Amino acid sequence: MPDWKSAQDVTTISFSGTPAGLFSGCHTTPRRQFVIVLSGQMEIGLGDGSKHVFGLGDACLVEDITIHGRTTATHGDHPRVTCTISLANQ
Repeated sequence: MPDWKSAQDVTTISFSGTPAGLFSGCHTTPRRQFVIVLSGQMEIGLGDGSKHVFGLGDACLVEDITIHGRTTATHGDHPRVTCTISLANQ
């Protein structure tokens, strides 16, 4: 388990915008990454049926790179802007 208080090696940082109402079906992530919500809201749906909503300034570590996957949606009536920080292999 990494020490999150220490600097982390990253490979890329990217920014993206998605329109209100966008839904992406069950998928895995290509690499471990942090996703930070800069505006709007992001909803993550897990395999157990639970849904989690992240808003302005929230960060989540996405690391479902193999089997389970998740859904992703822009929650609410406003577009979403996120910053994705891809972690180097750990």
